[in-house]
Amino acid sequence: MLLINHRLRIPDGELHWSFVRASGPGGQNVNKVASKAVLRWDLAGSCLPEEVKARLRVQQSRRITAEGVLILSSQRYRDQERNRQDCLEKLRALILQAATLPRPRRPTRPTRASRRARLQAKRRRSAAKAARRRPVEE
Repeated sequence: MLLINHRLRIPDGELHWSFVRASGPGGQNVNKVASKAVLRWDLAGSCLPEEVKARLRVQQSRRITAEGVLILSSQRYRDQERNRQDCLEKLRALILQAATLPRPRRPTRPTRASRRARLQAKRRRSAAKAARRRPVEE
């Protein structure tokens, strides 16, 4: 059971693991041992609340396949178990990020001074460009 916080949990049965040979540290052992951990988690069939799933789909759209499976991998460490734990920590962090509600945006208006400064800058720029033009003959 993966504990996310006091109210969110993921049963081990929802997580599907595969292990492949990793690149990186390990010396000659890297060619013999499958230490890279690949985690596949069916987001659609999970027991998370729908609003968390929806935010997770938006935030992690490039890690989710067309079938709705989230794929995470880790090859940071030399041994399989530490890479497996790293994948679980990555998943936990992603779900915690999706579980927090985004703060609503409070609309603001520009101040009078900032509007005045913007218009003065436009006038200065306009005058500089007008000075480059050819004089009008009358």
